[in-house]
Amino acid sequence: MSKPIRVLLADDHGVVRKGLRFLLARHEDIEVVAEAADGREAVQMAAEFSPNVVVMDVAMPRLNGIDATRQIMQKNPRTGVVMLSMHSDESYLVRALTAGARGYLLKDSAEADLASAVQAVAQGKSFFSPAIAKTLLEDYVRYLQQRNLEDSYDLLTDREKEILQLLAEGKSNKEVASLLNISPYTVETHRTNLMQKLNLHNTAEIVLYAVRKKIIT
Repeated sequence: MSKPIRVLLADDHGVVRKGLRFLLARHEDIEVVAEAADGREAVQMAAEFSPNVVVMDVAMPRLNGIDATRQIMQKNPRTGVVMLSMHSDESYLVRALTAGARGYLLKDSAEADLASAVQAVAQGKSFFSPAIAKTLLEDYVRYLQQRNLEDSYDLLTDREKEILQLLAEGKSNKEVASLLNISPYTVETHRTNLMQKLNLHNTAEIVLYAVRKKIIT
Protein backbone atom coordinates (compact mmCIF):
# COMPACT_ATOMS: atom_id res chain seq x y z
CA MET A 1 0.00 0.00 0.00
CA SER A 2 1.35 3.42 -0.94
CA LYS A 3 1.95 6.05 1.70
CA PRO A 4 -1.06 8.26 2.52
CA ILE A 5 -1.20 11.86 1.35
CA ARG A 6 0.02 14.03 4.22
CA VAL A 7 -2.23 17.05 4.71
CA LEU A 8 -1.90 20.27 6.70
CA LEU A 9 -5.19 22.06 7.45
CA ALA A 10 -4.95 25.85 7.82
CA ASP A 11 -8.07 27.72 8.93
CA ASP A 12 -8.62 30.16 11.78
CA HIS A 13 -11.91 28.54 12.82
CA GLY A 14 -11.53 25.40 14.92
CA VAL A 15 -14.97 24.12 13.96
CA VAL A 16 -14.08 24.42 10.26
CA ARG A 17 -10.82 22.52 10.74
CA LYS A 18 -12.74 19.82 12.62
CA GLY A 19 -15.19 19.55 9.73
CA LEU A 20 -12.41 19.37 7.14
CA ARG A 21 -10.60 16.71 9.15
CA PHE A 22 -13.83 14.69 9.37
CA LEU A 23 -14.32 14.88 5.58
CA LEU A 24 -10.77 13.71 4.89
CA ALA A 25 -10.84 10.97 7.55
CA ARG A 26 -13.22 9.00 5.34
CA HIS A 27 -10.38 8.35 2.90
CA GLU A 28 -7.68 5.82 3.74
CA ASP A 29 -5.21 7.44 1.34
CA ILE A 30 -5.30 10.79 3.19
CA GLU A 31 -3.81 11.60 6.59
CA VAL A 32 -4.12 14.97 8.36
CA VAL A 33 -0.73 15.46 10.02
CA ALA A 34 -1.11 19.00 11.41
CA GLU A 35 -3.43 21.99 11.81
CA ALA A 36 -2.74 25.72 11.80
CA ALA A 37 -4.94 28.55 13.07
CA ASP A 38 -3.29 31.45 11.20
CA GLY A 39 -1.05 32.11 8.23
CA ARG A 40 2.22 32.35 10.13
CA GLU A 41 1.53 29.10 11.91
CA ALA A 42 0.71 27.48 8.57
CA VAL A 43 4.14 28.46 7.21
CA GLN A 44 5.82 27.09 10.34
CA MET A 45 3.83 23.86 10.31
CA ALA A 46 4.53 23.33 6.61
CA ALA A 47 8.27 23.59 7.30
CA GLU A 48 8.04 21.26 10.31
CA PHE A 49 5.75 18.54 8.93
CA SER A 50 6.50 18.68 5.16
CA PRO A 51 2.94 17.91 4.07
CA ASN A 52 2.19 16.81 0.52
CA VAL A 53 -0.83 19.12 0.43
CA VAL A 54 -1.87 22.20 2.41
CA VAL A 55 -5.56 23.08 2.56
CA MET A 56 -5.37 26.84 3.06
CA ASP A 57 -8.13 29.30 3.92
CA VAL A 58 -7.79 32.57 1.98
CA ALA A 59 -8.70 34.88 4.87
CA MET A 60 -6.65 34.29 8.01
CA PRO A 61 -5.17 36.44 10.80
CA ARG A 62 -1.49 37.39 11.16
CA LEU A 63 -0.76 36.38 7.55
CA ASN A 64 -3.41 35.87 4.87
CA GLY A 65 -3.65 32.56 3.05
CA ILE A 66 -2.31 33.84 -0.25
CA ASP A 67 0.86 35.30 1.27
CA ALA A 68 1.28 32.19 3.42
CA THR A 69 1.01 30.07 0.28
CA ARG A 70 3.69 32.16 -1.42
CA GLN A 71 6.08 31.66 1.52
CA ILE A 72 5.40 27.92 1.67
CA MET A 73 6.03 27.54 -2.07
CA GLN A 74 9.27 29.50 -1.86
CA LYS A 75 10.57 27.06 0.75
CA ASN A 76 9.21 23.90 -0.86
CA PRO A 77 7.86 24.24 -4.42
CA ARG A 78 6.77 20.60 -4.41
CA THR A 79 4.08 21.27 -1.81
CA GLY A 80 0.58 21.31 -3.28
CA VAL A 81 -1.80 23.98 -2.01
CA VAL A 82 -5.58 23.85 -2.21
CA MET A 83 -7.01 27.29 -1.52
CA LEU A 84 -10.31 27.31 0.35
CA SER A 85 -12.40 30.42 -0.25
CA MET A 86 -15.85 31.98 -0.17
CA HIS A 87 -14.94 34.12 -3.21
CA SER A 88 -15.59 32.95 -6.76
CA ASP A 89 -14.40 36.11 -8.54
CA GLU A 90 -11.39 35.93 -10.78
CA SER A 91 -9.18 38.38 -8.84
CA TYR A 92 -8.85 36.02 -5.88
CA LEU A 93 -8.22 33.07 -8.17
CA VAL A 94 -5.48 34.90 -10.08
CA ARG A 95 -3.76 35.90 -6.82
CA ALA A 96 -3.97 32.34 -5.50
CA LEU A 97 -2.52 30.84 -8.69
CA THR A 98 0.23 33.45 -8.84
CA ALA A 99 1.17 32.56 -5.26
CA GLY A 100 1.52 28.92 -6.31
CA ALA A 101 -1.80 27.28 -5.40
CA ARG A 102 -2.81 24.35 -7.61
CA GLY A 103 -6.38 24.03 -6.37
CA TYR A 104 -9.14 26.53 -5.61
CA LEU A 105 -12.15 25.24 -3.75
CA LEU A 106 -15.27 27.16 -2.76
CA LYS A 107 -16.24 26.47 0.84
CA ASP A 108 -19.78 25.53 -0.11
CA SER A 109 -18.46 22.70 -2.30
CA ALA A 110 -15.86 21.41 0.18
CA GLU A 111 -18.04 18.57 1.38
CA ALA A 112 -18.35 17.16 -2.14
CA ASP A 113 -14.96 18.05 -3.57
CA LEU A 114 -12.32 18.38 -0.82
CA ALA A 115 -10.92 14.85 -1.01
CA SER A 116 -10.85 14.94 -4.82
CA ALA A 117 -9.03 18.27 -4.71
CA VAL A 118 -6.42 16.95 -2.27
CA GLN A 119 -5.89 13.79 -4.33
CA ALA A 120 -5.55 15.71 -7.60
CA VAL A 121 -3.13 18.29 -6.24
CA ALA A 122 -1.05 15.57 -4.57
CA GLN A 123 -0.55 14.11 -8.06
CA GLY A 124 0.62 17.48 -9.40
CA LYS A 125 -2.69 18.23 -11.11
CA SER A 126 -4.97 21.23 -10.75
CA PHE A 127 -8.44 21.22 -9.23
CA PHE A 128 -11.13 23.89 -9.25
CA SER A 129 -14.68 23.89 -7.91
CA PRO A 130 -17.09 23.23 -10.80
CA ALA A 131 -18.76 26.57 -10.08
CA ILE A 132 -15.40 28.33 -10.56
CA ALA A 133 -14.89 26.81 -14.01
CA LYS A 134 -18.46 27.69 -15.00
CA THR A 135 -18.10 31.30 -13.80
CA LEU A 136 -14.77 31.73 -15.59
CA LEU A 137 -16.18 30.41 -18.85
CA GLU A 138 -19.27 32.64 -18.67
CA ASP A 139 -17.15 35.71 -17.87
CA TYR A 140 -14.80 34.92 -20.74
CA VAL A 141 -17.63 34.51 -23.26
CA ARG A 142 -19.15 37.79 -22.05
CA TYR A 143 -15.76 39.51 -22.40
CA LEU A 144 -15.41 38.33 -26.01
CA GLN A 145 -18.97 39.34 -26.90
CA GLN A 146 -18.64 42.83 -25.40
CA ARG A 147 -15.53 43.49 -27.46
CA ASN A 148 -16.75 41.71 -30.58
CA LEU A 149 -13.78 39.37 -30.39
CA GLU A 150 -13.36 35.73 -31.33
CA ASP A 151 -11.65 33.07 -29.28
CA SER A 152 -8.16 32.53 -30.67
CA TYR A 153 -7.84 28.90 -29.53
CA ASP A 154 -8.41 27.55 -33.03
CA LEU A 155 -5.47 29.65 -34.24
CA LEU A 156 -3.14 27.44 -32.22
CA THR A 157 -1.30 24.64 -33.94
CA ASP A 158 -1.80 21.08 -32.64
CA ARG A 159 1.63 21.28 -30.98
CA GLU A 160 0.79 24.59 -29.30
CA LYS A 161 -2.47 23.12 -27.97
CA GLU A 162 -0.53 20.15 -26.63
CA ILE A 163 2.02 22.38 -24.91
CA LEU A 164 -0.73 24.67 -23.55
CA GLN A 165 -2.33 21.72 -21.75
CA LEU A 166 0.96 20.44 -20.32
CA LEU A 167 1.92 23.90 -19.06
CA ALA A 168 -1.54 24.36 -17.52
CA GLU A 169 -1.11 21.01 -15.76
CA GLY A 170 1.95 22.42 -14.03
CA LYS A 171 4.73 20.95 -16.17
CA SER A 172 7.94 22.96 -16.56
CA ASN A 173 9.48 23.71 -19.97
CA LYS A 174 12.07 20.99 -19.28
CA GLU A 175 9.40 18.44 -18.40
CA VAL A 176 7.36 19.32 -21.49
CA ALA A 177 10.47 18.97 -23.64
CA SER A 178 11.17 15.53 -22.20
CA LEU A 179 7.57 14.34 -22.66
CA LEU A 180 7.38 15.54 -26.27
CA ASN A 181 10.98 14.66 -27.15
CA ILE A 182 11.80 18.20 -28.26
CA SER A 183 14.28 20.78 -26.99
CA PRO A 184 13.47 23.23 -24.16
CA TYR A 185 14.22 26.01 -26.65
CA THR A 186 11.49 24.68 -28.96
CA VAL A 187 9.06 24.51 -26.03
CA GLU A 188 9.83 28.11 -25.12
CA THR A 189 9.24 29.18 -28.73
CA HIS A 190 5.85 27.46 -28.82
CA ARG A 191 5.01 28.87 -25.39
CA THR A 192 5.80 32.41 -26.53
CA ASN A 193 3.74 31.97 -29.70
CA LEU A 194 0.67 30.55 -27.97
CA MET A 195 0.74 33.24 -25.28
CA GLN A 196 0.88 35.95 -27.95
CA LYS A 197 -2.02 34.39 -29.87
CA LEU A 198 -4.16 34.08 -26.74
CA ASN A 199 -3.02 37.38 -25.16
CA LEU A 200 -1.72 35.61 -22.05
CA HIS A 201 1.10 37.01 -19.95
CA ASN A 202 2.09 34.46 -17.30
CA THR A 203 1.57 30.91 -16.05
CA ALA A 204 -1.42 31.86 -13.89
CA GLU A 205 -3.22 33.19 -16.97
CA ILE A 206 -2.36 30.00 -18.88
CA VAL A 207 -4.01 27.95 -16.13
CA LEU A 208 -7.06 30.25 -16.04
CA TYR A 209 -7.47 30.00 -19.80
CA ALA A 210 -7.22 26.20 -19.67
CA VAL A 211 -9.87 26.07 -16.94
CA ARG A 212 -12.19 28.33 -18.96
CA LYS A 213 -11.80 26.11 -22.01
CA LYS A 214 -12.21 22.93 -19.91
CA ILE A 215 -8.79 21.78 -21.09
CA ILE A 216 -8.05 20.99 -17.47
CA THR A 217 -10.49 20.57 -14.58
